[in-house]
Amino acid sequence: MQYLKLLRPSHWAKNLFLYIPLFFAGEIFIFSKVIELLIGFFAFSLIASSIYIINDYKDVEADRIHPVKCKRPIASGAVSKPAALVFFVLCLAIGALLAYYVKPKFAFVLGIYFVINLLYSMGLKNISILDILILSTGFVLRVKAGGVAADLAVSEWLMIMVFLLALFMAIAKRRDDVLIKTQSGKDMRKASKGYNMDFLNVMLALVSAVIIVSYLMYTMAPETMSNFHTYRLYYTCLFVIGGLLRYLQITYVENNTGSPTKILYKDRFIQLTILLWVLSFYVIIYLPTNKSFFE
Repeated sequence: MQYLKLLRPSHWAKNLFLYIPLFFAGEIFIFSKVIELLIGFFAFSLIASSIYIINDYKDVEADRIHPVKCKRPIASGAVSKPAALVFFVLCLAIGALLAYYVKPKFAFVLGIYFVINLLYSMGLKNISILDILILSTGFVLRVKAGGVAADLAVSEWLMIMVFLLALFMAIAKRRDDVLIKTQSGKDMRKASKGYNMDFLNVMLALVSAVIIVSYLMYTMAPETMSNFHTYRLYYTCLFVIGGLLRYLQITYVENNTGSPTKILYKDRFIQLTILLWVLSFYVIIYLPTNKSFFE
C-alpha cells in the first residue's frame, strides 16, 4: 500500500489532459486512438510518478516538518530510500518503453517532460516564479503529447488556455505554502522566500482576468467559430467563470488550496462546472444534427 502511495496515483488525473486534443477534434469515439492514448496515459503517469519519487527522496527532511507531506511514504519511514530508488528505476523503464510503443515522437515529448521536471526536483523549484512556470509547462506538454499520440494538431489557443489555467492553480498552491509559513513560522519550500501574500494575491487576480479574457477571445475567434460551426460558443464562459470564482473562494475565504487535485476530487461545485462545461462542448461537437444545440 505504501509503494502505491509513493506513485501518487491520485495525481494521475492530471494526465487526462492527454485526451483534450482528441476530444476537441471530435474523435473521442475512435477506438484505436482512445486505446493509443490510454497506453500513453499510463506511460505519462509512470514517468510522472518517477519524478514524484525523486522529489520525495530529495525533500525527505523538509517533508518531515510539513503538516501534510510528513505522511508521505519516504518521509514517514514506511518506504526506505534504497527501495524508493529501485521503484524509481522500474517506473522510469516501464514508462519509457510504453511511450516508445505509442510513438517515438510521443516518447520524445515525454522525455522533455521528464528532463524539465527532473531539473525542477534537483533545484529549479527553489527559484520563485520559475517554479510555477515549469509546473504550468508540464500541463502544456501533456496536451502536446496527446496531440502527438493521436496524430492531431493542437491549436495555439488550446495551449495558451491550458498554460494559463495551470499557472492559476500553481499560484494558488504557492499561496497555500505562504499561508502555512505564516501560521507555523517555517518555510515549506525555498521558493516561498520569493513570495508573499500581497504578491500572490495580485498574481491570482491578474491571471484570473487574463484567463477570462483569453477564453472569451478564443470562443469568438473566427477560426473557432468555423471549427465548431457556431458563434454561440461563448455561452460556455458561464462555467469557466463559475469554476474560477469557486476556486478563488476556496483560496481567499477557505484558505485551502494546498492540492488542486484534492479540490478536483472533493469540491462538488467545481466538479459540476467542469461537467457542464464538458457536456456543453460535447453537444456542440458530437450532437448528430446539422445545427448545434445552441443555434
